[in-house]
Amino acid sequence: MTDDATQPLIGHLVELRTRLLRCIICILFVLAGLLFFSNDIYHIVANPLISQLPKGSSMIATDIAAPFFTPIKLTAVVSIFISIPYILYQVWGFIAPALYQHEKRLIMPLIISSTVLFYIGIAFAYFAVFPLAFYFFIHTAPVDVAINTDITKYLDFVMTLFIVFGFAFEVPVAIILLCWTGVTTPKNLRKKRPYIIVGVFAVAMFVTPPDVFSQILLAVPICLLFEIGTFFARFYQPRKKVIADDDDESVDDQQ
Repeated sequence: MTDDATQPLIGHLVELRTRLLRCIICILFVLAGLLFFSNDIYHIVANPLISQLPKGSSMIATDIAAPFFTPIKLTAVVSIFISIPYILYQVWGFIAPALYQHEKRLIMPLIISSTVLFYIGIAFAYFAVFPLAFYFFIHTAPVDVAINTDITKYLDFVMTLFIVFGFAFEVPVAIILLCWTGVTTPKNLRKKRPYIIVGVFAVAMFVTPPDVFSQILLAVPICLLFEIGTFFARFYQPRKKVIADDDDESVDDQQ
């Protein structure tokens, strides 16, 4: 490999390192600001379960260090979630030079919408899924069983659902990108709609708690978001076709 070929690669790697460091610094900065409120943040996240617990029940810690580390772990995850707009901005800054001008106008709305949809998915899980799921679990427990949930296991449970619902709500963005890159088309997706709906309900059955309410609350929004994605994908022509048209226009201009 020649020196001329290695220089651009080194430059991209240096820029990538710089942007990764900026993302890490942003997360650490947010974490430092939230660390003092880590217990309050955990209480907010645990409230959907605490409000459903029978009188006299409470959450427990089976590990002696869990009351200290678990809220900090949650705060670190929250810091990452809060930093997502800045992280995506850095991703945009890294890939933007490689895009055509018309592609920049198309990608920016996708980045903004993906951020908003991720937050909506988390909010939907917290305000809609958690109350129903915890009500189902608690009120179906045997009478002689005391419900005392470990705080670490609860955090792992809710973080899994946050991530599942956050990424599940990215379905419109994923569909648009698949159509934009030429992997599929909105017409093909509409033809396969019955199979996709069955697949969505099957996936929801495995990634959500074993109650029908959580499964429906995940599957139905994904189906609706699928329709939204196929609708807006019509406005994104396949990238290869657009580039070919631009190249043809450039050749015509030169002639």
